[in-house]
Amino acid sequence: MRRSLAGVALAVTSMVALSFLIPLAALVMSLVKEQGVTAAEQRAAALAPVLTLTTDPAALRESAASLDAAEHLVVHLPGAGALGSSRAPAALLERAQRGRESISQEIPDGWICLQPVVLPGDQVAVIENFVPEAELTRGVKESWAVMLFLAVGLVGGSVLVADRLGAKVVRSSKRLARASRALGEGDLDTRVEPMGPRELRDAGVAFNAMAHRMTELLAVERELVADLSHRLRTPLTALHLASERMAGTPESARVEAAVGELEAELQAIIAAARTPLAVGPMGQGLLGTDPPAGRPKAGAGTSGPRCEAADVVRRRTAFWTVLAEQQNRVCSLDLTQEPTAVGLSDDDIAAVVDALIGNVFRHTAPGTPLAVRVARTAQAVELVVEDGGPGIPDPDRALSRGSSTGSTGLGLDIAQRAAGATGGSMRIARGPLGGAHITVTFALAAPAPSGRRPRRPRTARRRTAWPLSRRALRG
Repeated sequence: MRRSLAGVALAVTSMVALSFLIPLAALVMSLVKEQGVTAAEQRAAALAPVLTLTTDPAALRESAASLDAAEHLVVHLPGAGALGSSRAPAALLERAQRGRESISQEIPDGWICLQPVVLPGDQVAVIENFVPEAELTRGVKESWAVMLFLAVGLVGGSVLVADRLGAKVVRSSKRLARASRALGEGDLDTRVEPMGPRELRDAGVAFNAMAHRMTELLAVERELVADLSHRLRTPLTALHLASERMAGTPESARVEAAVGELEAELQAIIAAARTPLAVGPMGQGLLGTDPPAGRPKAGAGTSGPRCEAADVVRRRTAFWTVLAEQQNRVCSLDLTQEPTAVGLSDDDIAAVVDALIGNVFRHTAPGTPLAVRVARTAQAVELVVEDGGPGIPDPDRALSRGSSTGSTGLGLDIAQRAAGATGGSMRIARGPLGGAHITVTFALAAPAPSGRRPRRPRTARRRTAWPLSRRALRG
């Protein structure tokens, strides 16, 4: 913007300066020339009275020298020739003598003035005054230099003033842009000091109001999440009492383990919701937005959280065995032996696995096969969850919260945001088992600072038959 304003000022001031400078330069040159010619005519006219009194060559030379020290004043006497060095063309001289007319005309070397004087006896003498070219342009170059200096000063001053004004605008705009980027990256305490033109000051005030309102809304939302999670403790207490009454039965240990896991998850949610507002481990967990342009994705070389995706998938699938024992689901687990470090925490990967596997149990009939696979590519880690159910007829609609029939859409949204936080993606298709085939791609994390290679999971492939009861699922 500063360059644009300076360029506009330079162009406008230059055009204004040229529009005055060119005519003024021509006027100066014309005035100097006119003054030289007028002075020559006046000298010739001043010598004319002397000729009416005497035609003595010595007296005429003395008078001409007193009027023109440069000896450009010449007297042409009839029958006696010229008293001095004549520059007048013969045709002009003869014309002045015979026609008895004053002649002022430009010649190749300068300007010539011829003044005829009628002497006694009806004779005509001619006074010649030659003005050299240097006399006609004396002082013109100096005047032009002064005018050019003033024009350059005017242009430079206008550009400097425009640059200073543009600097204030640019400085205010840059501060507002930096604050906007910081707010987009999760710094909810960022504010700007309104400065610059009135419009930018109004924009700064509006930005501060927006940031304050955003902080308030997020705080209210987090408090609501914490309150709702806390309300779930009442049915959990009832489940604890029920499990105590079931003590001694084969189902007691499983129910107690499931209730304990659920209570731990609720406690983690409440603790996270009660902490001060900040960007979560996934980079956009609280704001729900992608990282701004130019900022590295989480796990793409940053010093953020990291974990072994294969280890987390193995632990979470083992947890789901508690819920799968009553439905006779055949599930295959295929884990790569290569390192699978990604730029997310264990909780983030666990949330993705729970969401995808939970959707399979929730939306497919008992006995539907299930397959979980973790594969490693050159630049990414792929988590694949597929089933033999009816599939997902409209993947785009399934990714929208609350738009799917009988589903909130949160599970797939969690997986998609986790993949996007690392620079990856998520695809929904129909797999070999006949149902949904969901592939979540996570970008590989940068090598650990210590230079050690991440620990490789030992499990390569495992097949397990998991039954699942609806009562356990509801619990």
